[in-house]
Amino acid sequence: CRCCAESRRHSSILYNILRSEERAASPAGQGPRRGQASRGCPCGSRRRVALRSPQVACKAASAVLVKTLRFVQNVPCFQELPLEEQLLLVRSCWAPLLVLGLAQDRVHFETVESAEPSMLQRILTTRRQGEQPPPRGPAPGRPHHGPGGGSHLPSAGEIQAIKGFLAKCWSLDISTKEYAYLKGTVLFNPDLPGLQCTQYIEGLQREAQQALNEHVRLIHRGDEARFAKLNVVLALLRSINANVIAELFFRPIIGAVNMDDMLLEMLCAKL
Repeated sequence: CRCCAESRRHSSILYNILRSEERAASPAGQGPRRGQASRGCPCGSRRRVALRSPQVACKAASAVLVKTLRFVQNVPCFQELPLEEQLLLVRSCWAPLLVLGLAQDRVHFETVESAEPSMLQRILTTRRQGEQPPPRGPAPGRPHHGPGGGSHLPSAGEIQAIKGFLAKCWSLDISTKEYAYLKGTVLFNPDLPGLQCTQYIEGLQREAQQALNEHVRLIHRGDEARFAKLNVVLALLRSINANVIAELFFRPIIGAVNMDDMLLEMLCAKL
């Protein structure tokens, strides 16, 4: 991989730096510990990535969020809940509902590796102890997020989980009604701590699942496994991290956004 190739190019420099620090930290005459595991390549799924075209992807995600909250507001049973219960449900499920909306609208997005300092640059910068490194612009074709911005970016593995979920939904060719029943199942989660109307919400979730099952049996009579496949989709949603969604689709356009405040404002507004 590229980072391993870079490591080979600077092997002599890195080796001398690390060896000198090792000698300074170790007692005299004592070599490295036997059996000490070497660190693997920091590439692959741990690489930090950002949207290739944030203006396009973030605009599409924002539109899906508005449509998602409009869908939630138009559910009569949801409106009958106290406002505190509504906020608790929305805060816990806005991210999986958004990803379902991205799948339904077939929103595609591409990512690129972020411009972060290499291992050699970090070691040299640390050894300077207070010296200011020369200014360096972002790498060509890569987004720049300012000091410390890379630490907020999602990893390639997290993005792959989102894309894998979207691909799963698209392979099943989920219909509009099926998406609606899936969203209802996600929205009415009775297991959230702090809920007061747990039995009522549990009944609503059960109704959504029953409606989905009846719809599948009516429309897809020859596919007995379809209902189970749709429930696999629900299981995959549990791996979607809300912070990753916020950092990926909303931070590039509105900065360090407080999603709770934004959801409250949008929920109380007439979308």
